[in-house]
Amino acid sequence: MGLSDREAMEHALDLSWRGWGRVHPNPLVGAVVVRDGRLIGEGWHAQYGERHAEVMALTAAGSEAKGATLVVTLEPCRHHGKQPPCVQAILEAGIRRVVIGARDPHPEAGGGGGVLRQAGLDVTFADDPAILSQNAMFHHVALTPDRPYVAVKLATSIDGRVADRKGHSRWISGTEARAYVHWLRAGFEGIAIGGHTARLDDPMLTVRGTVVPRVVPRRIVFTRSGEVGGAARLLATAAEVPVTIVMLGDGMMAANLDRSGVTVVRASSLLDGLRALRRSGTDSLLVEGGGELASALFAAGVVDRFYWVQSPLWLGPEARPAFGQLPSPLLQDAERWKVIERRALGEDTLVVLDRTCSPAW
Repeated sequence: MGLSDREAMEHALDLSWRGWGRVHPNPLVGAVVVRDGRLIGEGWHAQYGERHAEVMALTAAGSEAKGATLVVTLEPCRHHGKQPPCVQAILEAGIRRVVIGARDPHPEAGGGGGVLRQAGLDVTFADDPAILSQNAMFHHVALTPDRPYVAVKLATSIDGRVADRKGHSRWISGTEARAYVHWLRAGFEGIAIGGHTARLDDPMLTVRGTVVPRVVPRRIVFTRSGEVGGAARLLATAAEVPVTIVMLGDGMMAANLDRSGVTVVRASSLLDGLRALRRSGTDSLLVEGGGELASALFAAGVVDRFYWVQSPLWLGPEARPAFGQLPSPLLQDAERWKVIERRALGEDTLVVLDRTCSPAW
């Protein structure tokens, strides 16, 4: 028995992840060419500006692509950007049938499925939830122009604490979870923390994993007090990896921030700060703490995804809670999030959740 459409799409989805951190602002895309149940070509979008997944797969399939089926995670583009339109390559290769995992919301690139149908090809849209989740950031940027895509990552104890009673959080999670976070950082344009975390932990917030990001993420600190003097390493390396300080409210900004690589943004509110970041070109934001900033973002309803690392230890009621300032709705009124991934990271557990009220892509 040969490869089914479902199995081919799962393989294409696995391939597409190889572009993580390298293709933004383009989406992650994988493609395979199947003939009589046999995989005869595969490809993925590996680097922004370089060949798209469909062209890579068709090239690998060669002359066998004529009359075959192309299975691709995202709708083939119909416009000429940094690469020629993929719909043209599909037509020239003689593909008979196309299975598309998700539609492209981009106003210029989208609509390739309709072009292929008009040309006489058999086109099926799978509308695969896994593919929609994978490219949630891309869809948000295309459909929501007023703020970045916001993801929160927290490592907590079993009892939901992000630091012990003295404020120490290194390390709640294990080595596998920390390696995953470095991989995760590579796919975002900004890595953010709150001012308290910056002063207490003095993190670097750089990407030091297996994926070298095409564009190094900007490091961002949200603060109300204006005091970030404890973040010595962050500020000392601003000339190499830029830092943005988002000053919330009308507090006094510290006087030691007049240095290369540091940008200060004044904002009247958290949402105003997010809007300012989007206007400055930060389309996606990974917020890594602390609990006060994460709680404020959740309370404001602007968190699109939650990466929750649960570690097998107890820190007790005097330790710092992950969520301390959230409203307490009745059970029937509580928003139920959608779990899109759950797996082990060494002894820790990763749970990835999306808001159920996100746009219907």
